[in-house]
Amino acid sequence: MSKLVSPEELLRQTEYMKKCEDILKKTFVNRQPICYVHSYGCQGNVADGEKIKGMLAEMGYGLSNSAEGADVVIFNTCAIRENAQDRVYGNLGMLIHYKKKNPAMIIGLCGCMVQQDHVARRLKEVFPGVNLVFGTHVIHQLPEFMYNILSNSSKIYNITESNGVIAEGLPIVRESNFKASVPISYGCNNFCTYCIVPYVKGRERSRSFDSIYSEVKELVSNGYKEIMLLGQNVNSYGSDLDSGVNFSYLLSKINEIDADFRIRFMTSHPKDATKELIDTIARCDKVCKHLHLPVQCGSNKILKAMNRKYTVSQYLKIIDYAKNKIPNISFTSDIIVGFPGETYSDFKETLKLVEQVKYSSLFMFIFSPRRGTKAELMSDSIPKEEKSRWLSELINCQNEISAKVHESYVGRTERVLFDGVGRTNDNMLTGRTDTNLVVDCEKFNLKIGEFADIKITKAHRMALVGELV
Repeated sequence: MSKLVSPEELLRQTEYMKKCEDILKKTFVNRQPICYVHSYGCQGNVADGEKIKGMLAEMGYGLSNSAEGADVVIFNTCAIRENAQDRVYGNLGMLIHYKKKNPAMIIGLCGCMVQQDHVARRLKEVFPGVNLVFGTHVIHQLPEFMYNILSNSSKIYNITESNGVIAEGLPIVRESNFKASVPISYGCNNFCTYCIVPYVKGRERSRSFDSIYSEVKELVSNGYKEIMLLGQNVNSYGSDLDSGVNFSYLLSKINEIDADFRIRFMTSHPKDATKELIDTIARCDKVCKHLHLPVQCGSNKILKAMNRKYTVSQYLKIIDYAKNKIPNISFTSDIIVGFPGETYSDFKETLKLVEQVKYSSLFMFIFSPRRGTKAELMSDSIPKEEKSRWLSELINCQNEISAKVHESYVGRTERVLFDGVGRTNDNMLTGRTDTNLVVDCEKFNLKIGEFADIKITKAHRMALVGELV
């Protein structure tokens, strides 16, 4: 079976959008129906959420920033960590309360969490007020699901198992008018022992070069200033295609588009991070000089137990090569603390690696066993309190490093894309440097969605402060 959803199937779903629109016009005579879509987890989920919004908008729904008062609420869920799932269950209770006030309210859940059989069963048994549950492989069928609910009050539970599909050309309502996420691949083939992604997202499948290039070109022609290329492992992009196109080639060609914008990407798997990739980042002026390269742990023993397929030495070689080729490059990473079998000695190896690389920032987590993964069955004798102490030690270590990295920017002039109001002061705007560091600046003569040259005047642990040049 082809991984591409056929044009005929996409046309069928377009027809369902029109049917839904006709029903809604008859049902909501005096007002526009409202929907609320919330995506948990990664930026790939957010990109899926933009397509869900796009399809609902085509059906005639207006978009709301709140679940309260909405006629349709869809939670696009995440399964990476337990607390993400717990938040969904907690927020479902709130939705059931809203539904008592509005019995016609449609509640839907989709995404990675519900792709798991045990979650779908629990939703059916414990939350009868949920109308719609659909998995990661059938997002493009949302119009059909909505039509069945609107026309005959059906309840839909569809978590079809699949190696994964690609649905091109779905309508999109983007969350920003100057920053856009563009998926280049879906799914994963790596099967890290702690990770549920290959089981819920399917096998790795790359979009065609032409589809990606056309989407990016249209975005930048419409004034988008930052393009984020997304994939569970962008470095292996194209390995399933017969075109001979790889990720470095894709970066190079997008870099050639004649417009003022910059290119980011995530996530890079270390086992597929090559010298060719680093050379491409160094050569391409629009590609940001920042590399998010998740190491997860600094112990070879634990890396092997995680099935990461690289050693600490191999990881550091690509880091050192990047530092030599791109002197100002910044690094960020993910680290799991307290993996089954990890000792304090193993953890000290992680601290050693962190001190050697000098990441600008880290995403740090205590190991959370996911049902259905190999790590769930591994013996784990370290108490949670001990793991929490390790995490605190890692956080303190990284805080010192982040402070020094930030201090090194004082006096430099950086090009910043401003993307929001200051976190603690409404008179400030906040943005990011090419190297992905946060910069706060007085908003006088600055605009959200535009670049500006900023002289860095102060450094805090979490952000830089600057002034317009």
